[in-house]
Amino acid sequence: MNHKQLLDYIQNFVSLKEEEAKLVVSCFKEVKVKKRQFLAQPNFINTHRSFVIKGAFRTYTITDDGQDHTLQFAIENWWVSDFNSYLYQHPATLFIVALEDSTVLQIEYHKEQELKKASHTIETFFRIIAEKGLAFEHRRILFNLTHSAEARYDNFLLNYPNFVQRVPQYALASYLGMSTEFLSRIRNKKTRKKS
Repeated sequence: MNHKQLLDYIQNFVSLKEEEAKLVVSCFKEVKVKKRQFLAQPNFINTHRSFVIKGAFRTYTITDDGQDHTLQFAIENWWVSDFNSYLYQHPATLFIVALEDSTVLQIEYHKEQELKKASHTIETFFRIIAEKGLAFEHRRILFNLTHSAEARYDNFLLNYPNFVQRVPQYALASYLGMSTEFLSRIRNKKTRKKS
């Protein structure tokens, strides 16, 4: 049943023939992930790309001086992986941790390559989501470089209201490039304005 969620998602971008849909289903394996369990850790090759069926994940890195930097969140119908590790089959540099008990559909790197060879339509789908992901990252970097902390928070609330209640405040602050204390001050100020 969970494969239907993935197939519906893919059909938003391309039209799959019945045999292509069967091929997709045969290549993705359902995996249950417990809260605080890792999908990826530095120095291990990230061998899977994961499609989130249910749950929430955080992708982050820790610098040598102990600073925590969140790069991505993923909830239902989002993809999550250390994509640099996955695409190049090099050791990972990122942590990916479940924020909730979750279910994902995973495809192994070599299976994805086989799928792309077998179907131009499926190859097109993976190209489209890669392009969309790259454009998203460029927008995010540009916005973070050119807007205030408060504007970054407002923009996140506007575009991702589903995430706010599901990610810890420290992780959200890290994603937005500010301290947890500063994010608390912004939130308190907004709460006071409403009352």
